[in-house]
Amino acid sequence: MLATAIQLVKGPTQAAALLDPLRLKLLERLADPGSASSLARDMSLPRQKINYHLRALQKAGFVEQVGKKKKGNCIERIVRATARSYLISPDALGAMASDPARIPDRFSASYMVALAAKTIRDLAVLQHRADKAGKPLATFNLQTDIRFATPADRASFTEELANEVARLTAKYHNDAAPDGRLFHFNLGVSRDHQKRRWRH
Repeated sequence: MLATAIQLVKGPTQAAALLDPLRLKLLERLADPGSASSLARDMSLPRQKINYHLRALQKAGFVEQVGKKKKGNCIERIVRATARSYLISPDALGAMASDPARIPDRFSASYMVALAAKTIRDLAVLQHRADKAGKPLATFNLQTDIRFATPADRASFTEELANEVARLTAKYHNDAAPDGRLFHFNLGVSRDHQKRRWRH
């Protein structure tokens, strides 16, 4: 079985177990399976030290055993990182996590960051439910770059886009559908100052 593409780090305890420079290096090397001995040899560190950190990573859910190998009179555990990449959920900050409901300016960058953080949290919950049900999670995303000639063009585009989204929502939304599935859409725009483009 291949490691998952991305794993969400959900709480402060799990985040603390991950955010250690040595452990991050171990996970980077464990994209492919390895053992405490092979890692100790590659990193020129004591095997006991490597083993200690591997067990901490496994306890936190970042490393999994995928096999065993006999070496002399010993049996070595073969382990691998559980994911190719990791992302710390805003929930790890507890009450200090960003919340778009607490930001009055819905056109600010702060609101957009908070909304993105909420999206990450929501996706984590939905992915967990989908995994428990043994079903794939249905998602949709849209990305494009638009270069506006003038601020007026940008304003016109924004208005047309909002009107079109409202039209499509009115056309397809059905509260009475007994087997309907509810989807949540977020749409945001930010300016790329290096490329002088507007990213949608």
